[in-house]
Amino acid sequence: MANKNDWVQIHIDVLKPEERATNIPEDTRHVPLEMWVKGHLIDETAEIGDLVKVRTKTGREVEGTLCAVNPSFKHNFGDYIPELDTIDETVKTILFGGETHA
Repeated sequence: MANKNDWVQIHIDVLKPEERATNIPEDTRHVPLEMWVKGHLIDETAEIGDLVKVRTKTGREVEGTLCAVNPSFKHNFGDYIPELDTIDETVKTILFGGETHA
C-alpha cells in the first residue's frame, strides 16, 4: 500500500503495438512501447495495480499503473570482463607511450 507523497514507480504503455512505426524491427513492432516513471504519489492511498498520479522530481504530473512503492535503483555496469584490462593497457600504451596512468 502506498500513501500520499510516498516515493513510487508507475508503468505506462505509451504506444500499443498497432500504433508503433512500421519501420522498426519485427520483434519490437509487436510489443507496446512502455515507460516507467518514479515520483511522489499524489493520490491519498493506492495499491499495486491501481491507476494513480505522481509528481516527478521535475514537477510533471504523470498518470499510470502503480507498480512499486519505494523503488530502488537496480542498474550497474555489468560483470567484470578480463579482456577490458588488456584493452585498457593497450590503449594506454598507444596513447601514453607505455606509461600506466591510473
